[in-house]
Amino acid sequence: METTPAVAAGKGVSPDRQQDGDALSSPNEELPEALTPEELAAQWEEEKPPAAGPLANAASSLVVLAIGLGALALSVAMGLGTPEKPEPGLWPFLTSCVMVALAIFQLVWGRHNRDAEKFTRMSLSPLTGLATLAAMVTLMPVIGFELPSLILCIIWMKFLGSETWRSALLVSAIVVAAFYGIFVLALGTSIPHLF
Repeated sequence: METTPAVAAGKGVSPDRQQDGDALSSPNEELPEALTPEELAAQWEEEKPPAAGPLANAASSLVVLAIGLGALALSVAMGLGTPEKPEPGLWPFLTSCVMVALAIFQLVWGRHNRDAEKFTRMSLSPLTGLATLAAMVTLMPVIGFELPSLILCIIWMKFLGSETWRSALLVSAIVVAAFYGIFVLALGTSIPHLF
């Protein structure tokens, strides 16, 4: 299998010259030829995960359909109102309708889609994101948004995004502080908060 030019460019160059930045500017060193778009496409085709198949496509469509129907029922229970006087369930209702329609479309016409990837361990990441988001929504009325939001950001950045601990902690703290400043101090919204 070929390597990309960025990886191959450093071959045959001493580490001290690479660090100095001279490796690519030296006239004695030859750079490999850049891959053509066709060669890149062939390389990506070799490296991509296996296709999911019709059963996995149907299963994922049914899961989305079930979630959409559940959200549809909950939004109707919240009340829809009218476009002039919307109630809390109107926008979730419209979003749920789109979800249900897309799930049915995928179930009927998209089951032979060859681009869908097989479920792997990485497929659990969206479920982890959904579970932590549900936990945050559950905890917000009890202990405010600050701590659940901080924990959510840390989990998403460190474990789902593979960031370093330093950047995950720093960015999470900045995000929560920014939300506090915008929604609590500046706008004075009624979002549950500790401080």
